[in-house]
Amino acid sequence: MSNQVKTQTTMPSQALITEPHPMEAKSRFAMLDDVRLLANGLLQLGQSLREFVHKTKAQINDIFQKLNIFDRSFYQLSVVTSEIKEEEEELKKTTNFLKANNEEIRNLSLEINTKINNILQERTQLQSKVGSLEERLKGLSQSMVPAEQLTEITTLKEVIEAQEKTITSLLQAVKEQHDQLDNQKIKIKNLEEKLSYDSFQDIIDKAMDSDPAAPDIFEYMTGNSTSMEANDFPTDCSELYNKGEVNSGIYVIKPNRSEPFNVYCEMGSDRGLTVIQHRIDGSVDFDQTWERYEKGFGDLEKDFWLGLKKIHSLAQQGAYILRIDLEDWKEEKHWAEYSFSLEGPSEAYTLNVSHFSGDLPDAMANSTGMRFSTKDRNNDAYRNPNCTHNYSGGWWFNGCGDINLNGKYLWLRAKGRSIRKKGIHWRPAPGPSYSLKMTKISMRPALPARSFN
Repeated sequence: MSNQVKTQTTMPSQALITEPHPMEAKSRFAMLDDVRLLANGLLQLGQSLREFVHKTKAQINDIFQKLNIFDRSFYQLSVVTSEIKEEEEELKKTTNFLKANNEEIRNLSLEINTKINNILQERTQLQSKVGSLEERLKGLSQSMVPAEQLTEITTLKEVIEAQEKTITSLLQAVKEQHDQLDNQKIKIKNLEEKLSYDSFQDIIDKAMDSDPAAPDIFEYMTGNSTSMEANDFPTDCSELYNKGEVNSGIYVIKPNRSEPFNVYCEMGSDRGLTVIQHRIDGSVDFDQTWERYEKGFGDLEKDFWLGLKKIHSLAQQGAYILRIDLEDWKEEKHWAEYSFSLEGPSEAYTLNVSHFSGDLPDAMANSTGMRFSTKDRNNDAYRNPNCTHNYSGGWWFNGCGDINLNGKYLWLRAKGRSIRKKGIHWRPAPGPSYSLKMTKISMRPALPARSFN
């Protein structure tokens, strides 16, 4: 019995273990393939979002760059607009002044015409009186007239003829005055840019320190003016330096195929420079004629131009380096050097430069191959008559160009764009468009000269 009971008690438990439950629940977790598929989708979505973010950043940066370019362009436009407004104001003032002068000249012309008409009327009346007197003289000559009356009549006739000559001279003088007023009227139309100059600036520019009685330092020396032999003179300042001269100052040199002449030598620690142009205080007017630029002018110890003939004679001796030193009103100094050559007067002193070096922008490149021009001889390749007119001084202009170191010496920033064009400039300038305070052009041999023992 006990064994049967034991068997019955153990069978249900075995049935629970071996038989599956008919209501067994499904798993709560997704399949591995589904998870992988979902993960790949999320990765692709993240990659797309990342690419979209990068593209958006690039587009935003591009927009910012364009905005910066627009801001700079707008600023430049505002600067140009302000300058144009300044010039418009100056032009309005000048126009009003010219209108007043024209009105005054017109009134003078009317007054002169009225006086001429009155004189003509008086002349007609005098001619009528003379005619009547002549008729009376004819009648008197036919009758017996005393000698005293004949003498009186002759004297009266001579007085009338003298008055007629005086009237004719007066009419001629009035006509000449009228012509002068017409010429003055034409000159007034050309005063527009001159009216904007400060009177003090004009006085300084026209100041001349040279003594008319003193000998011209830019004249060539002859055998009578010096006791030295021709072979005793150095060919340039570098030869003086190589001979042991260390002090800067005025010396006499004699390039090959040239008469001796004075130059200013600048002696440095390692070389001697022959200075051909210097601007430091505006004491010399550089708006000179072709003849003066050929000969040279100024003060060799201050402001001067050595002369195209002398520069050409130096350059013909071999390969030379042209050095340019500039200083602005902020006392910032800059320099540039070029290999250069200069042709003779038959080619209007054509300039050729190459092999630029220095901390200035290469503005002389536009001047290479150009002829020299002055206010009375325009050799500009573009034949622009406004270059030497609007850009004061003589230079190797090329369509007016980016450089003129012989322009008008201006103090600080001049008012008006047209006036700044006349000043000393090197564009693109090393800073704002201020006129330069100091310029110096010098030359030295390209290769070290032989030492002289």
